[in-house]
Amino acid sequence: MVKAAGRGGGNGSEARSTKAIGDAAESLALAYLQRQGLVLVQRNYRVAGGPHARGAEFDLILRERDGTLVFVEVRSRSGDRHGGALASVDAFKQQRIVRAAQHYLLRLASPPPCRFDVVAIDGDRLQWLKAAFDSG
Repeated sequence: MVKAAGRGGGNGSEARSTKAIGDAAESLALAYLQRQGLVLVQRNYRVAGGPHARGAEFDLILRERDGTLVFVEVRSRSGDRHGGALASVDAFKQQRIVRAAQHYLLRLASPPPCRFDVVAIDGDRLQWLKAAFDSG
């Protein structure tokens, strides 16, 4: 889901409104990607962490027309302060996304070609970065 300051850290209306903002950003990204011809496979895939490890997750799994499985991280910010939405997908976040993707792919008998995309939403601007990073 879209991560924003304060999410999950509190309770009450702040947490709900942040979740609602995140859900809306994911829905916007999904609709955009579907208009580009991608097909939804799964939304909000999560892997539980261990007793000393945080879980891994990503927002959307879609399939391209050629069969490529696309793991999508959606990030949203109201503006581009602090580098904007794209800057929030740092190396640590990329590692967690790759770990979740590896876990997901273990379930498949014959994993297809894959890539990692990011949809960054800064205010009203949506940017889709295909192959934003790799698993290496």
